[in-house]
Amino acid sequence: MTDPLALLPLAAAAGGGRMDAHDAARLVAAGLTLLRRSAPLVRALQDRRSAILLPTSPAFLVALAASEGRGAVLVNPLAAPPEIAHQLADADVGVVFTSAALATRLPEGTPHVLLDDAPRTARVVAGGQARDVALESHQGEALDLEGSTDTEGRDEEAAIVYTSAMAGRPLGAIITHRNLISNARATIDAAEITAGEHALALLPFAHLFGLVVAGLAPLMAGGRVTTMERFNPLRAVDVIEREGITLLVGVPSVFAVIAQVLERRGTALAAPALRLCICGGAPLSIELQERWEQLTGVALRQGYGLTEAGPVCLFNRPSLPNRLGTLGVPFPDIEVQVHDPTRGAPLPDGAAGELWVRGPNVGPGYVRHGALGLAKHGDWLRTGDLAVRHEDGTFAFRGLCKDMFTRNGFNIYPREIERAALELPGVRTATVRAIPDPMREHDIALAVTGDVTLDAVKRWCAERLSAYKQPSEITIE
Repeated sequence: MTDPLALLPLAAAAGGGRMDAHDAARLVAAGLTLLRRSAPLVRALQDRRSAILLPTSPAFLVALAASEGRGAVLVNPLAAPPEIAHQLADADVGVVFTSAALATRLPEGTPHVLLDDAPRTARVVAGGQARDVALESHQGEALDLEGSTDTEGRDEEAAIVYTSAMAGRPLGAIITHRNLISNARATIDAAEITAGEHALALLPFAHLFGLVVAGLAPLMAGGRVTTMERFNPLRAVDVIEREGITLLVGVPSVFAVIAQVLERRGTALAAPALRLCICGGAPLSIELQERWEQLTGVALRQGYGLTEAGPVCLFNRPSLPNRLGTLGVPFPDIEVQVHDPTRGAPLPDGAAGELWVRGPNVGPGYVRHGALGLAKHGDWLRTGDLAVRHEDGTFAFRGLCKDMFTRNGFNIYPREIERAALELPGVRTATVRAIPDPMREHDIALAVTGDVTLDAVKRWCAERLSAYKQPSEITIE
């Protein structure tokens, strides 16, 4: 019989952790109850995937459990309606777990479940009818959580995350239960997370970095997770100081704006419990690392990962000196090498080349059009990122050999924005370039030619692209 803890939601519940005011086991139990009590939901999911369109909140774990171990498309709450429609159609999604506010972005007639009141109740909307389902009667202790906490996760889909739009359309990267469970356990090991941990989850759970490092790992270790549905730096500082946060996970722009808040108020962070600050998602400057430690007394430790690798591969572990300007050393059970990007041959220390990774964290591929995504060489994933390995085993970022850049920790693919702009009647050509920005890594410049107005291009982009993909500078040539 398959170990139940080989499924991601049950593995998270078995740790005994809490998310906000709820035991993780109660949240998972609510999701399973939803499945058992809603025949329309079961019918909508028959031989199809689910999707989760939710902010960072306890309802996200309810939705993962209600997906019944099948692949759940993790949709960024910032996504525009056309982007959502593409993901749902591409992944053959049967039902979306969402909130009343976000449900308005779904294609008309899409079966969905409103989790605004989870884990108490849910509203299933399908076939033109809405039905409320009570979730509270199924208690967490009734869950089958007997099993080995060392069991490998199943090699079956757990999540689908759309990324790698180098060719103009994002691809659905498949991440398995094994990928996510192994990466969460590696996070617990490398970051020395214990049952006493109290993490602040302020990144989107649709972003694997936020889900695994700030959510799943603390829960699986028996710790506590406080969620923030929408990042607000003033509120974040208040929560860190007032709630005794021990673990803070963010992208460079998050740490930069919190540092700015502290500098403006003129006092250092009053958070003696804070022990570990982890930064990823985009290159981190040494200047920000030094500012952060001066303002908080806590080192800002950089890591590295990517969606297709479930996600974390490298990290500056607290058990080792914090090598400023580096990505750290490989995560447990993960191999990382530098290869010649053209010939594929391994390179010696000190030589810059493409990062290749392999391990139980690396996903099997994409939903469709895998040839347009990141390539593999046997078990090795070719990341498209350039780096150099130092003699002490740490790696340093050296650029990209794939067509993308980052903005506020999110990946920006020029071809995707250009494709969207070219669909506007009257546009003949579209070109995107990155504008360096000290707070947000980059801003976006879009130049178009054709018989169109500036306002028309702005409206078109606003209707079709996520908030973080909106050009900050548009020129008509």
